[in-house]
Amino acid sequence: MTHLTSPDRPRSQIMEAHKYLPTALALIFCANAACAGAQSLPTTSRPEPIAEVNGASAKILHLPVMTVSDKAETEHADGPVNGYRATRSSTFTKTDMPLREVPASVTVVPAMLMNDQAMQSLADVFRYVPGVLSHQGEGNRDQVILRGNSTTADFYVNGIRDDAQVFRDLYNLERVEVLKGPGGMIFGRGGAGGVVNRVTKQPVFEAIAAATLTLGSWAQRRMTFDVGSPTGRAGGTDAAWRINAMDERGSGFRNGFDLKRNAINPALTWIASDATQWTVGYEHQHDTRTADRGIPSQAGHPYETDRALFFGNAAQSRARSTFDSASSIVEHDFGNGWQIKNSLRATYYDKFYQNVYPGSAVNSAGSMTLSAYNNANVRTNVFNQTDLTGQAMTGTIAHVLLAGIEVGHQRSDSIRNTGFFGNAAGVVVSALTPFAVASRFAQNGTDANSAVKADVAAIYLQDQLSISPEWKMLAGIRVDHFKLSFDDRRTVAAPIDLARTDNGVSPRIGVIWIPSAGASYYASANYAFLPSAEQLGLATTTRELGPETATNREVGASWDILPALTLSAALFQLERNDVRVADPARAGYFIKTGQLRTRGAEISLQGNVGAHWQVFGGYAYLDGRVTKPINTGTTASASATIPAGNKIGLVPRHTVSFWNRVDVNATWSGALGLVSQSASFTSINNSVAIPAFARVDAALYYAFAHPGTRLALNIENLADKKYYPTVDGDNNISVGAPRNARLTFSMSF
Repeated sequence: MTHLTSPDRPRSQIMEAHKYLPTALALIFCANAACAGAQSLPTTSRPEPIAEVNGASAKILHLPVMTVSDKAETEHADGPVNGYRATRSSTFTKTDMPLREVPASVTVVPAMLMNDQAMQSLADVFRYVPGVLSHQGEGNRDQVILRGNSTTADFYVNGIRDDAQVFRDLYNLERVEVLKGPGGMIFGRGGAGGVVNRVTKQPVFEAIAAATLTLGSWAQRRMTFDVGSPTGRAGGTDAAWRINAMDERGSGFRNGFDLKRNAINPALTWIASDATQWTVGYEHQHDTRTADRGIPSQAGHPYETDRALFFGNAAQSRARSTFDSASSIVEHDFGNGWQIKNSLRATYYDKFYQNVYPGSAVNSAGSMTLSAYNNANVRTNVFNQTDLTGQAMTGTIAHVLLAGIEVGHQRSDSIRNTGFFGNAAGVVVSALTPFAVASRFAQNGTDANSAVKADVAAIYLQDQLSISPEWKMLAGIRVDHFKLSFDDRRTVAAPIDLARTDNGVSPRIGVIWIPSAGASYYASANYAFLPSAEQLGLATTTRELGPETATNREVGASWDILPALTLSAALFQLERNDVRVADPARAGYFIKTGQLRTRGAEISLQGNVGAHWQVFGGYAYLDGRVTKPINTGTTASASATIPAGNKIGLVPRHTVSFWNRVDVNATWSGALGLVSQSASFTSINNSVAIPAFARVDAALYYAFAHPGTRLALNIENLADKKYYPTVDGDNNISVGAPRNARLTFSMSF
């Protein structure tokens, strides 16, 4: 490999130089964190044989019986993480690989960190993922901004699409994995900025029982339990079951806000033979809450008002969602390193939300407009994936091969009604008393009433090559066929049925250099395609438009600066191309010449600084902007065109998150955390800005003598700062919660 070395710089000097990079980056990270700021429950895992060929390490099928005591042996991509630092993942490759051999930026947020911080939602998780921001989602759904790309659709559970617009709870999760950068080769359509994959708890072959009770500010009451057991061994078969459940009630610091949610997730694993395993599961989740759209702006900034004041009508602003999901995973080991896996997931979603919300800015006279609407959606998703994985050799090169097919069907029925105040679709009120009652909700001319059907078929191939113990390569390609039909059922306007079919090709390539056991470097390029009907919607102005595309070019590195402490870094440029913009030559039509670009850098630090000190943190620098003019809606209006140079909304240039936990002794532990972001615009219009903020959180833990029993006190916003963490456009600005506390008693028995 001397051809990679500069002629005037010996290879030994290059090998020596890379050792100093992690120290320098660690100092940079700590400096940024300083400037911005001015024992868990037992876990379980399962042993898997590991094939090592020429330095390649890919875990094969996990059919042996697994127990709680196995957790100390090794970590698995679909299992729990020991502590704060994950070392393996399958989100990017569909194979259980060491993270240091993945040529992409993947952040794994483990259950222990979620528990230690008493996280309440995916929004809390995203605050600790560099390069990722939580979007308000109109107060009725999870929504995330991944490297400048806002999405409600790029959510997955155990690698299968989960794209309905609902809230998702954390009660049954081993980990949340966030891939930054396009993942079209694995996930298909969408995913311009990345994807969010939830990994759920699975049955284990040993009795487990754990429960938590949380009491928090604003009358919060939350209970969870996690129980499971093997069912014995008979006739050469094994089976185990597990049930996770949750119930939560509470109000909030915003006037009129309340929340009720519950969920249950039973699962059963049956090992039919030494070579075949079948896991089935079911999940029911129900969530009812006040849909809070936040406060309006005034003169380009958030309107100065009481944090508790609700703008609109809390009694008429409700969001309700229920989903029921059944899953099946069958795995079979052919031997000699070849396995097949079939995953089936069918989910029924039922959602309704209604809101009376700020529809304008506050003017100089102190007046503003309230608007209202409601929306009902019923969606069914059925997806099936079949993956064949295996190992092979060509000369001295080892291969981990993946070949797969995915088929899916989605049906989504939606109807929207405009809220009327008398005969008007809006009402002017004083910003001091921003309240009104919508007298009726009915279809307006532009309100949707549709039934959409979508069919997906895809094939994909991937090769992970181990050229030598130091050099590895990954290459893959996916071909998608996406067909959608749009049945327009409006009666207040002339219905127009639409249809579109797109075929997309999503390649990827990456190279990894591992000069030592504790360091790795990579360079990669990834691609995704985004059909105009990606999120199951179509308009007369978009039906003729081909897909947008996203390309991410990235270099990165990972260093184990201590035996259990990993520092990682990435530099990237992500371009979203072929974005629609109003055609200057044809009024009412689009052309595909727009472009968005995000350039940035990310640094993460995770693991153990010492035997009693754990950290989890990150820093991101993001420069997201319009590089060629675009339009954001479905109306091809030149007056609504966003010019080149505008910054992407809710993409602050700097974000920092850092969590420290120190175990003082066997009984007492404490933690301190920082979440900070610089100023940003509320939308791509760049007319309203939200200020920078830094929030400090803290926790105190008391471990009882009984193993797995703990009392935890979490305090959020210790300094009681007023801040604005997220938005949904210029006049729906969320107010951060004042100082609040949660007391959690957890026990295993």
